[in-house]
Amino acid sequence: MSEFWIYFQLGLKHIINVFSYDHILFLIALSVPFSFKDWKRILLLVTLFTVGHSMSLLLVIFGIVAIKVSVVEMLIPITILIVALFNLFTAGKTNKKESINLIFFVTLFFGIIHGLGFSTYFKSIIAGNTTSKLLPLSEFALGIEAAQIIVVFVVLILSYIVQTFFRFSKRDWTLVMSAFIIGVVLPMIIGNEIWIK
Repeated sequence: MSEFWIYFQLGLKHIINVFSYDHILFLIALSVPFSFKDWKRILLLVTLFTVGHSMSLLLVIFGIVAIKVSVVEMLIPITILIVALFNLFTAGKTNKKESINLIFFVTLFFGIIHGLGFSTYFKSIIAGNTTSKLLPLSEFALGIEAAQIIVVFVVLILSYIVQTFFRFSKRDWTLVMSAFIIGVVLPMIIGNEIWIK
């Protein structure tokens, strides 16, 4: 049972980490256009991220995929930027049904990309044969899922407070937060080491 908590907490800390705030930015961008009544859709999005993250870790553990870290580090802020831009262009529009598939895809893609970025470290902390690595991976994935639900819940509470007490419209709140995220992510993209080489 103590081993479960080790990997579960590792998953929690992997998402809720001030030094690696790309996850939190992505989760804010993902959830800011939604409210509590959309909880099923948000839960599906969060789970898609976890599935993508776990898939890429599995692929690396089994030696099927290898990717340069610099490429992954560039792709992570790009996926955040895509979601924030999507929010900017769709804020306040009522008919989002056909474009929600883009968000599902980007969420799964972000999970895959970020899993690839974390795979080297994860592979180094779990020992043993490939089969024995599946249980720690599952425990880690549960930690990721729980952490994401916590972050999304906090964003939804903040959205509710801002929209109810400060009288922001959902559209304005989405625009402000998406613009903020773009402002944080663009320097991450521009300052990426991939441009130096």
